[in-house]
Amino acid sequence: MGCGKSTLGLNLAKSLGLSFIDLDKYIEERNCRTVPQLFEELGESGFRNKERQALEEVSQFSEVVIATGGGAPCFFDNMELMNETGITLFMDIDPAILAERLLKSKTDRPLIRGKNREQLVHFITETLQKRVPFYSKAQIRITRPDEAVAIASREIAIITGKRIKK
Repeated sequence: MGCGKSTLGLNLAKSLGLSFIDLDKYIEERNCRTVPQLFEELGESGFRNKERQALEEVSQFSEVVIATGGGAPCFFDNMELMNETGITLFMDIDPAILAERLLKSKTDRPLIRGKNREQLVHFITETLQKRVPFYSKAQIRITRPDEAVAIASREIAIITGKRIKK
């Protein structure tokens, strides 16, 4: 949450001359409901099933960059599916930086609503501790958000052996 997955994904797609899909928006469009509505109506388990179904669908697409929600890699064998069907990136950003971004964000995020900076850093740190074992399976790790597109493009070129458009 707040690491810049959607922004990086969109910019990376432009850099690579590919289409972009935000998985959460894809799920919302397919279900005519927002992610928070789906969570409320179906519970987390029901939402994760919808998310898995959407991930299976978009994994069949070619020439796309896909940004998933932060929890997507942590359920079922989603990370394995993503690694088998594409190149995966982990945006490894310091919790304090994420907290600052989230506090400035205009997006309503029920999980963090009402938290102050200290509580938010604690929440992010705890969440990352649970998720890093899944995120660490990514093929590329990005630790410098200011250079994310350049780093990701270079790493993807190395993995695929393809030249990247500037």
